[in-house]
Amino acid sequence: MIDVARKPEAEPSRVAPHNLEAEQALLGAILLNNDAYDKVSDFILRDHFYDPVHRRIYEVLSEKIGSGRLADWKTLKAEFENTEPIDGKTTAVQYLGKLASNATTIVYAREYGRAIYDLACRRQLILIGEDMVKAAYDAPIEFPAREQIEEAEQRLFALAEHGNRGQEVGFSAAVSATAESVRHAHHGGSVGLRTKLTDLDGKTGGLHATDLIILAGRPSMGKSGLATTIAYNVAKEGIPVGFYSLEMSKEQVANRIICSAAEIPVDRSMRGELSDQELRRFEDTRARVSALPIVIDETGGISIAQLAIRARKLKRTKSLGLIIIDYVQLMISTSKRNDSRVQEVTEITKGLKALAKELHLPILALSQLNRDVEKREDKRPQLADLRDSGSIEQDADIVLFVYRDEYYHRLHEPDRAKDTRKHVEWKAELARIAGKAEIIIGKQRHGAIGRLYLYYHAPTISFSDLAHDKSALGQ
Repeated sequence: MIDVARKPEAEPSRVAPHNLEAEQALLGAILLNNDAYDKVSDFILRDHFYDPVHRRIYEVLSEKIGSGRLADWKTLKAEFENTEPIDGKTTAVQYLGKLASNATTIVYAREYGRAIYDLACRRQLILIGEDMVKAAYDAPIEFPAREQIEEAEQRLFALAEHGNRGQEVGFSAAVSATAESVRHAHHGGSVGLRTKLTDLDGKTGGLHATDLIILAGRPSMGKSGLATTIAYNVAKEGIPVGFYSLEMSKEQVANRIICSAAEIPVDRSMRGELSDQELRRFEDTRARVSALPIVIDETGGISIAQLAIRARKLKRTKSLGLIIIDYVQLMISTSKRNDSRVQEVTEITKGLKALAKELHLPILALSQLNRDVEKREDKRPQLADLRDSGSIEQDADIVLFVYRDEYYHRLHEPDRAKDTRKHVEWKAELARIAGKAEIIIGKQRHGAIGRLYLYYHAPTISFSDLAHDKSALGQ
């Protein structure tokens, strides 16, 4: 809980930011017409008022209006008749009367509320700054600087989140926006960002703004490869992508993209086994893709608060259009009150969904699956297989699973010397499923579930439409 009621320790010559006239005007407007309360109740709390008397008046107003009763200076009299005079001579009841009599209109109620809220935020920023200074001076050795930074980030994140509530939109405006999207889609456009993977875009309509998309799978299924493929395809359209890689380094992410675009095996590039011709192709491709609007953040163990701060900056400075996180289970909780990993992941996914709505962009978050998949004969993943699931399934708008039957089939190669016929059958089946990746749509809030198929190019760790025997990034 943000302690907005606590006042900063102001310097002798400076008073904490406040505006008593705005507070009086808002309270008077509400006393005059309770409809004014509806204009500010979605973001103003009692503790946003600087004056203690004003906090108490707003609290009583909120209680009465919230319970459906009339709240004017007459109905509030009983609550304040036995209170001490405000300034030694003016009683609280008299003060209420003055507030009501001086009020003239409710037209500017929301503007008064915004001024009050802004000043409360400024006071809270001063408090956070004061506490940071005290902690830096007096913190014990077991409270390292990194933890102090994270605590400050958490408080700043909570402060930013409180007033970031969506505004009401009339149904007419919502209908117009929806109709425009439908018309755009009817004429061949995509409602969301196109991944350039035809069947995936066809099933989902692209990656929709405000959506949290979970991309899950067991190790070696190609989650990161699909993520880099999508990042590249989106960035090629000039749309900035924030790639938060908690597992791979920025060099590894960049190398995958370059090798895929150049159609060069990733493993050979890392071992220094490229031919002269391949090396030239690598360098030519590097020069071509280096200007892509992809920002890679390789911070390990990033918290939701840290990610939100950095994403907001990218949105502001680079018009960020897509966030990719590889992967959720490597993020850490902002709160220290969580007792279990499930609670931590719940906080993370709820934070990601809130961030997607705030920044009005899609977030593609990769997720691991638990080992129960390996115990089944049919190893195709299900929603129940989401690791540390908590609210992953609940918070996600779309859940995609990557499954490659080829991976499991290769693990069970029969001994050719012992059973030639069986080995021939195994090889024929391998030829049938080689390079075929199954994308299972386990959940889609605004569409149907089902499955589709993509081509997986193992050497370049990339995906493309199944009809093309090429790297997705090389197109």
